[in-house]
Amino acid sequence: MKLALAQLNFKVADFEANKEKIIAKINIALQNSVDLVIFSELAICGYPPLDLLTREEFISQCISAMDDIAKHCISIGAIIGGPSINPNSSGKQLFNSAWLLYNGKASPVVHKTLLPTYDVFDEYRYFQPNQNFEVLTFKGKRIAITICEDLWDDQPVEAAFSRNRLYTLSPLQKLSALSPDFVVNIAASPFSYHQHEIRRLVNCKKALQYNLPIIYVNQVGANTELIFDGGSMIVGCDGKVFKRLKYFEEDLQFVTTNFGGNNGEVLDKPHETELIHNALVLGLKDYFKKSNLKTATIGLSGGIDSAVTAAIAVESLGNENVLGLLMPSQFSGQHSIIDAQKLAHNLNIKYNIVPINDLYYMFEKALSPIFENRPADVTEENLQARIRGTILMAYSNKFGHILLNTSNKSEAAVGYGTLYGDMNGGISVLGDVYKTHVYKLAEYINRNGDIIPHNTISKPPSAELRPDQKDSDSLPEYNILDEILFRYIELNHGYQQIINDGFDKETVEKTIKLVNSNEYKRFQCPPILRVSGKAFGLGRRMPIVARY
Repeated sequence: MKLALAQLNFKVADFEANKEKIIAKINIALQNSVDLVIFSELAICGYPPLDLLTREEFISQCISAMDDIAKHCISIGAIIGGPSINPNSSGKQLFNSAWLLYNGKASPVVHKTLLPTYDVFDEYRYFQPNQNFEVLTFKGKRIAITICEDLWDDQPVEAAFSRNRLYTLSPLQKLSALSPDFVVNIAASPFSYHQHEIRRLVNCKKALQYNLPIIYVNQVGANTELIFDGGSMIVGCDGKVFKRLKYFEEDLQFVTTNFGGNNGEVLDKPHETELIHNALVLGLKDYFKKSNLKTATIGLSGGIDSAVTAAIAVESLGNENVLGLLMPSQFSGQHSIIDAQKLAHNLNIKYNIVPINDLYYMFEKALSPIFENRPADVTEENLQARIRGTILMAYSNKFGHILLNTSNKSEAAVGYGTLYGDMNGGISVLGDVYKTHVYKLAEYINRNGDIIPHNTISKPPSAELRPDQKDSDSLPEYNILDEILFRYIELNHGYQQIINDGFDKETVEKTIKLVNSNEYKRFQCPPILRVSGKAFGLGRRMPIVARY
């Protein structure tokens, strides 16, 4: 049997475009004498559709689109992910299904068993879990079809207070007893910078454990916060990858079910920083494209965060669609203005300068009777940030742009940002990237020559909201802060465990207190492009009002 793996970029609820993409790949597969073409999980509607799944009209459109595509599947078969209606009178309304399209008809043939409800996933909110296990017989082959999490009953974990066996049954164990010839897994597995390796380990372990080849087809593209990196693969029953599809790109590959001739595992292990960079570029590009947006505004401060954000924006959107705004105050160093201008020149983007000195003094004068000559404090610092935020929003509103938020994960974690000021924006590009990794991104962006000015990278980070201010005045050095934050946020380590790792008790206590007390700020952040295993937003749900 000849198979085609179709790794495509779908837009949630864009049935016409999704249908068109699927039919185009089916036609190419037909021209190449393919027997069965395999698409990803919930391909027909895009992933994640969230509460659109509660709308009857939405489900009807999914099923109607399947029927339309089936007309192109006469001699060729297609496996396509999509919702299907649960015919039972009890239980959830829907299944998360793999549909078989063949002989002009579309039928849901397999339903997802393991429904993840952790991190960014909430599938049990919508779907009924499968309880019946059967293999699909198609053109003389017995196929065990699984859907994403169905292979993840036993998975590697790093976080404290976690377990690797999240479920009480293994779908593949059930299916392997039915003597399939190979396994198909259709997936919508979001990107994080270590996820591609974990996926490989999971697929290879299952293939070796059950002595079955696995054809794994993942989604590619981004839908709001979630970025899908593709990386679909074929794993032999020896537990080694012998074919891998592209990362961060659509791809179509053919393979026969004679899975012999494996020459060993493909050693395509891209560097972590490269993966994060490519994910952010794709995430921002798809956010704009799928939202029918075109032009972005960025506040350029001369600092590392705005510089990296601008460079990623240019790569995603084109330099003609990125505009910078410099807003120096009385505390802005001349070098920062020069750095910002040099960056704009290197990126070939247009920029404007709007000094905020006069506006700041006007606010200060207007407020002085109320503040009763109290000494200046963080209020005046926040006032500058909010003046800049207002100017940026006015600028983006007037010209129909989207403001890009430039805050990084370290700042978001400890509340080192101003609500309605530098936390403004339609999408947060670096909100899941720690400050130390922002510098690594800058080095990667400069890999073929200076784009981000050397002084931007080498100077001590500063918000420049008071004379000679440095981030280290208020925060631990970022190389220490980020290590603590990673343990607390990603690894879920507790206070004493982090201290036992060798960190200063007072520093750990201060950091954790800052993280916990600034939940209200993160609740009001723009959507954050997710590149780690534990991003703020959908994947980390903490109470705002709590004593912890």
